[in-house]
Amino acid sequence: MSDFCPCTSGNQFGECCEPYLIGRDKPQTAEALMRSRYSAYALGAIDYLYNTSSDKVRKEFDGESSRKWSESAEWTGIDILSKEGGEADDDKGVVEFLAHYKVDETDYNHHERAEFAKVKGEWVFVDGKIIGPEPERRDGPKVGRNDPCTCGSGKKYKKCCGGVK
Repeated sequence: MSDFCPCTSGNQFGECCEPYLIGRDKPQTAEALMRSRYSAYALGAIDYLYNTSSDKVRKEFDGESSRKWSESAEWTGIDILSKEGGEADDDKGVVEFLAHYKVDETDYNHHERAEFAKVKGEWVFVDGKIIGPEPERRDGPKVGRNDPCTCGSGKKYKKCCGGVK
């Protein structure tokens, strides 16, 4: 592993996210917490993810799935796209980010708006909204499996064009 922090801040790991991951220090901003959580995924520090989550998130936290995702990916960097609040003197903050990773040599991007809050003076992850492309909208009516095929063959849709993969 490089001496540089996985969070791609450009800083040395020992001076960036490592103090947070080993419990020597606490992130002072929502962005610092977001970056350290990314580093936790990159390094498999799943307990840190749990410990820096709100009570609501902890109730739904699946440590085993998080561990599997962490281990299955090669984490290649994070871009902080925007921030709202989340400074040392704020109580809430939002960080929009794009996390980059590879699985089986395929590149992926995880785009999210993460919400953070201070609980007892410490930043925690509260919720995240994944940002992705809008769902495709169908212009015409849905064709049922047993309807006549739209190509005009006279066959049922499921036995004609609907059966094509």
